[in-house]
Amino acid sequence: MIKDRIREDMKAAMREHDAARLSTIRLLLAAVKQREIDERIEATDAVVMETITKMVKQRRDSVEQYRAGGREDLAQKEQAEIDVLSGYLPKQLSDDEIAAIIDEVIAQTGASGMAGMGKVMGAVKARVTGRADLGKVSALVKARLTA
Repeated sequence: MIKDRIREDMKAAMREHDAARLSTIRLLLAAVKQREIDERIEATDAVVMETITKMVKQRRDSVEQYRAGGREDLAQKEQAEIDVLSGYLPKQLSDDEIAAIIDEVIAQTGASGMAGMGKVMGAVKARVTGRADLGKVSALVKARLTA
């Protein structure tokens, strides 16, 4: 289970006195625990992956904001957190792999035009969650359906 791996990494970070990594792992575990409490669930690997993906996306947005504001020091801190969190995510799909999945789903569903966007996104999302940025996937689906 991914939570066990995260806890082992936390112990290793403590032994190595890696404060930045330890801080990020603690933030992750706190976010997972908060989600368990809020939703009254036991976090599965899927829930943990969703949480990690959300945290990475938030940090990417923060990096953009900090760089736009000339705060490279804060952008680097956020980027370091992204690097730690990304280590728990599966290998990201390339644009070509995403396009192949989209084409396959469009062929299976027979969708055409923007009316089929929801049907295609639902099927594609199930196959790429945690392995691709869904905003990017949505843009690619939209481009395929309007072409």
